[in-house]
Amino acid sequence: METTRLSRYSVDMRLRSCKSWLLAVLVLSTACASPRVVPETLEPLVDRAVTFREVVAAPDSYQGKVVVFGGEVLKAKRLKEGTQIELLQLPLDTRERPIRDRQQSQGRFLAIQPEFLDPATIVEGTSMTIVGELSMTKVEHLDDIEYRYPVLIVKYLQTWPMSSPESVRPQPGFSFGIFGGTGGRVGGGGGFGIGF
Repeated sequence: METTRLSRYSVDMRLRSCKSWLLAVLVLSTACASPRVVPETLEPLVDRAVTFREVVAAPDSYQGKVVVFGGEVLKAKRLKEGTQIELLQLPLDTRERPIRDRQQSQGRFLAIQPEFLDPATIVEGTSMTIVGELSMTKVEHLDDIEYRYPVLIVKYLQTWPMSSPESVRPQPGFSFGIFGGTGGRVGGGGGFGIGF
């Protein structure tokens, strides 16, 4: 009789412990989730299956598709139809921010912002994430060659602050952790840790 009570108590404690840890994991994972860059109104229009490499290989096949590309500003100029921004394409990280490794680039693209943006305010080296509709390619001179640029008509543009040497250095931090477990027959455990 005593063994049955201990066994039932042990199962109840394990079940409660598992439920508590599951709730803690869900709360923490929700709190740590980073927001997406793409506005909710545009998200249903975005075709995330289209890659930059595919667009470069067959740009006419993707005309009219809405995509999310990122890159680093190379230059900007004013045109009749808006402001043209030339970017070095860079892959996006999980926060949809362009990575800083230029060697990962798969080429260049142009982003046309229909509204006026003063090219002087678009600083060379600025990272951008652009949600845009693919348009016809545009051929322009790049040094001594003609380069065929994929063109995005900007629907949404996110600029990212430039990295300074201070922001790259390790900074003091604070962290905490939660841990626990269940033991054999009756045991159980848990804990809380803080680190600096």
